[in-house]
Amino acid sequence: MLQKSDNTFQLKFPYQPAGDQPEAISALIKGLKKGMKKQTLLGATGTGKTFTIANVIAEIQKPTLVVAHNKTLAAQLAQEFTEFFPDAAVHYFVSYYDYYQPEAYMPITDTYSEKDAQINEEIDRLRHASTQSLLTRNDVIIVASVSCIYGLGSPEEYAAMNVGLQLDQKISKRELMEQLVRVHYERTTADVSSGQFRSVGNRVDIVPVSQKYLISILFSGNQIGLIQVIDPVTSLILETPDHVFLFPAKHFLTEGEKKEKAMKAIEKEMKEVVKKFEKEGKLLEAERIKRRTQNDLAMMREIGYCSGIENYSRHLSGKKAGDAPETLLSYFPRDKKGNPDFLTIIDESHVTLPQLHGMYAGDASRKKTLIEYGFRLPSAADNRPLRYEEFEKRIGQSIYVSATPGNIEREVSDQIVEQIIRPTGLVDPKIEIRPVIANEGEKYSGQIQDFINEAEKEIKNGGQVLATTLTKKMAEDLSEYLKDRKIKSEYLHSDVKTIDRIKIITDFRKKKFSILVGVNLLREGLDMPEVSFIGILDADKEGFLRSETSLIQTIGRAARNENGRVILYADNLTGSMDRAITETSRRREKQIAYNNKHGITPKTIQKKIGDITEQMESNHEKSVAANLSLDAQLFADNPKELIRLKEQEMNDAVAELDFETAAILRDEIQVLKEKLGQVKIKKKPRRKF
Repeated sequence: MLQKSDNTFQLKFPYQPAGDQPEAISALIKGLKKGMKKQTLLGATGTGKTFTIANVIAEIQKPTLVVAHNKTLAAQLAQEFTEFFPDAAVHYFVSYYDYYQPEAYMPITDTYSEKDAQINEEIDRLRHASTQSLLTRNDVIIVASVSCIYGLGSPEEYAAMNVGLQLDQKISKRELMEQLVRVHYERTTADVSSGQFRSVGNRVDIVPVSQKYLISILFSGNQIGLIQVIDPVTSLILETPDHVFLFPAKHFLTEGEKKEKAMKAIEKEMKEVVKKFEKEGKLLEAERIKRRTQNDLAMMREIGYCSGIENYSRHLSGKKAGDAPETLLSYFPRDKKGNPDFLTIIDESHVTLPQLHGMYAGDASRKKTLIEYGFRLPSAADNRPLRYEEFEKRIGQSIYVSATPGNIEREVSDQIVEQIIRPTGLVDPKIEIRPVIANEGEKYSGQIQDFINEAEKEIKNGGQVLATTLTKKMAEDLSEYLKDRKIKSEYLHSDVKTIDRIKIITDFRKKKFSILVGVNLLREGLDMPEVSFIGILDADKEGFLRSETSLIQTIGRAARNENGRVILYADNLTGSMDRAITETSRRREKQIAYNNKHGITPKTIQKKIGDITEQMESNHEKSVAANLSLDAQLFADNPKELIRLKEQEMNDAVAELDFETAAILRDEIQVLKEKLGQVKIKKKPRRKF
């Protein structure tokens, strides 16, 4: 039986709340203790909203779910909460797909698309770490994207199927391996990675699905003689515990009688659907669903799993048609009455709430078509995200956090707590409006050239610069154009992979380049105090990206620097621009008045440059980096010879079927060739500005 630790949240930070943080913290805590279901923290950008929430968590002492609207912001929040609570279990829970194309059918063109996805194993590991911590600890903070409302396996099944091992336990090596296979660990004869095991002599080496370390179980006959926790990179023994728990390698699990019952129910549903299609004269659909379901059932009988098994989640879980699926929320604690007993923070709520509202409808429409044309059983419709009303029932007391809360938050909140004053004394940035188009006969050269001129001034003074465009294409083209002008720049948008986004922002903060060009990802929440100048291009193009909310949020990115300023490039003053400028001016006046009253001189935020990708870096990447570091020392005088030797080693590894080593060598060679300039990178056609 799993026992939860009695760990508590210990806030460790060298600063005390300042500005109007103490009042905000006190008001929120009082609201929670009074039983308020919903509250809103209206916090201006850079006022330390995350620190305020951390103080609330430390006082309330409940597991906490933090929902963010994109993976990049979620990663930053996870890093910040880790700094506030270094001894707590702070986890990052987002979709584990680097690439995802859902299963779909378009009747008009008779086009069926199989589900196509590329899973990021490191993010999958972090998802398992999240669910395991929720089942074993109380001091847990999960920072999640909206993926937290999508189906996940039953927590009861997940917890029940753990493999517990202890010193002197009577168990044979074969029995242990059979148990590991039962919980979906894979056997390998090569290097062990997450969710795998290997048998070598009198020991079994296992890498838990949620960890990077290796657990070595040494047998003395049919008894466990020694348990070692080993660093797989250095081979150092980190610990020799008396016992270990291994959770399943997959979240969707069903065993024994329950599994047999589920498969009979799936088969029964299939026969009913086939009969219905045949009665309607839809013979193609009948054959299609029959073949698909029979193949899936065969796989489930053979290996206990099949591709797309989540589509049978209703049967596997024993739920009724229409019942809400199990999700991450199911793993959070409940009180004796069955009510949610945790705290929920909806970050950047003006964006996150509409996302949560919209997830169900899009998924339902796609599933309906698949079911109608015989690609999925009707029960597949229950493999879905939660409806918003279901989400609300499954969360505890909530705090909405935003610099620009929307109508939803204002209408449902029991109280709205305002946090406008920054502890650093920083005030909202100065705003200037300049034309987009250059007028004939004037010296002004238009928004692009003017932005470049202002950016160069800022860079010369040690500042960092943001530019926001209306399209991904323009962001890419502008970044390329700046590079051609010998200005170090990068672009950031939704097509950039999750981990790459985080690395780009980290490199930007470390000043490895000077200008970051983005579309929408630079808007909310990202904490970059190095930014002293922001250029908002085409600010008068009324719409989502240039709404009042978007403009206030973007302007706020310059509020963490004492020299912060913003230029709105516009030929017309739109209503959104006017309201955004008015609200920014209101806050700026209030902040300046507070500073004058208390004798405060604004000072740029000094913030540690953390990077959650350090936690997400794979052993593969570490191996490549470590080998290259060593080789650089050994072969600095003859890099071409090094490449030749590496290529030979790679070919030898392939011949020996050691594909893992071959992959590491392949990536080493690629890096070395790029350094030598032997790999020619095709440039995109340059946009003319």
